[in-house]
Amino acid sequence: MSQHSAIGWTEATWNPVTGCSHVSPGCEHCYAETLSLRIGWSKLPWTNQNAAENVKLHEKRLIEPLRWKSPQRVFVNSMSDLFHELVPDGFVDKVFAVMALARQHDFQVLTKRPERMRDYCRALDNEACSRLGEAAFLVAGDRACQGISNLFELAAPDDAYPFNNIWLGTSVEDQRRADERIPVLLETPAAVRFISAEPLLGPLDLSDYLHPSCECELSNPVIPVYQHDEACPAGAGSLDWVILGGETGREYRPMNPEWAENLAAQCIGIPLFAKQDSGPRPGKQGRLSDALWSRKEYPLVGAISEDQTK
Repeated sequence: MSQHSAIGWTEATWNPVTGCSHVSPGCEHCYAETLSLRIGWSKLPWTNQNAAENVKLHEKRLIEPLRWKSPQRVFVNSMSDLFHELVPDGFVDKVFAVMALARQHDFQVLTKRPERMRDYCRALDNEACSRLGEAAFLVAGDRACQGISNLFELAAPDDAYPFNNIWLGTSVEDQRRADERIPVLLETPAAVRFISAEPLLGPLDLSDYLHPSCECELSNPVIPVYQHDEACPAGAGSLDWVILGGETGREYRPMNPEWAENLAAQCIGIPLFAKQDSGPRPGKQGRLSDALWSRKEYPLVGAISEDQTK
């Protein structure tokens, strides 16, 4: 949808799905809902009752990342949630097929519905990935998929699931949502598992989620990402990346700077991206300290990050 984004932690947005519905307090002043209603993409507020009208699938947008030659970090569905209950598995297949085909990009998938994401991704074995191959053919045609009998072999040539260019994350605005969603995320196979603590509506204690309970080695000693093998129990790993930000807009709920500083202090050895303080306008340093504001870190995994380390 856009090869350029004002969202600080990404470079492009891609919206094969638009529209959503509220699931928790972090949705109360949803920027995507506000924008969608203002420009007429949605006609009704994003409630559960209106979801059938608001959630829309855009088949024509699926192929867009395949046309973008320059490697980018791509935020998937900045105007929706890929794992919304009204998005059928068959359409999710097509989105994953495109992400696997567009190996030049790193795709950032963020959801408030981590249970469905976990279940979907844990089912992506060899047999299921052949289904993605069929989806890739439907999206990109024979030319793009020529010679590919099994998309899993393209995405993970050594059976080293998961796809190294697909990052999976969940939003956590307070401690309750962190404790509900992060354990589910840690049960989800992914090259990078991350959280967006935005809007940060209270203090967060992530001590149970920032360091693995297994003995796996670091893939990079500077900005650690742990490479877990098949013997690791589900949830043994840690978060690989943390995004931090306050709420913005006319009715923003203030973030206590101490919450942000405390969260940053917990992320020693964990990549942290400080996006913004709370306030009427997005992307502002505001009351955040210079030391915290300077932290614009990424995990060194994926198509872009691996290339940058060479």
